[in-house]
Amino acid sequence: MAGTATSAAAGAPPAARAWRVVLERIERDLLEGALQPGDRLPPERELAATLGVGRSSVREALRVLEVMGLIRTGTGSGPTSGAIIIATPEGGMSALLRLQVAAQGFPLDDVVATRLVLESAVVTALAGDAGRSTTAARAMVDAMDADDLTPSEFLALDAQLHLALAEASGNVVIAAMMGGLRTAIESYVQEGAARIADWDATADRLRGEHRAILEAVEAGDPARARTLVHDHIAGYYAHAGLARTTAGAPAPATTQI
Repeated sequence: MAGTATSAAAGAPPAARAWRVVLERIERDLLEGALQPGDRLPPERELAATLGVGRSSVREALRVLEVMGLIRTGTGSGPTSGAIIIATPEGGMSALLRLQVAAQGFPLDDVVATRLVLESAVVTALAGDAGRSTTAARAMVDAMDADDLTPSEFLALDAQLHLALAEASGNVVIAAMMGGLRTAIESYVQEGAARIADWDATADRLRGEHRAILEAVEAGDPARARTLVHDHIAGYYAHAGLARTTAGAPAPATTQI
């Protein structure tokens, strides 16, 4: 008996990575179609026995999946109990990006270059689909017209405007990425504002650029919308002395969602 127990223990994955075994199994089941949104995962005890890991490792894996927005967990024995596949990637992706941003894992120029790609795609999609609403974005632009806004308040609304456009595009992956990058975007546009001596004039220019972007989108002119959003993003970073390497990059001509 002692030899059997030793043999079983030897075949089990180390505790430090045992929870990854659970993640890999669930990932494989999702890819193969054995699990679908709405399905309930097997109980902890069953998963632990099937995969040869401890229940603590199963619980650790479930916590990771919940943070990633892949499952919802509930206690008790009713229809909402246990771990259920819900697949809300926008929540998980945004959370992971925010953590990377907080750990300063992304160089500034890379984030700027990513914004240029993502937001060019956003306005292209919006301008090409008359059914998409820009109401939320319009509300942000109107709010930015207030005379008593501090630079910090103005730029917080600015970040919300760009997120509203991403959400209006209907592409949940881009919206999730923009949501995750929002903290980074807001932090260094704020940093840039501190370097700008003529803030009032800059704010007036940004207001005009925002309205021009929305007008191009609402007029169904994707090429103009792409050029305007590119020049708006790159121009601010160049003006604030933040990202000279991307300020001169040409606007993407055919970026699509």
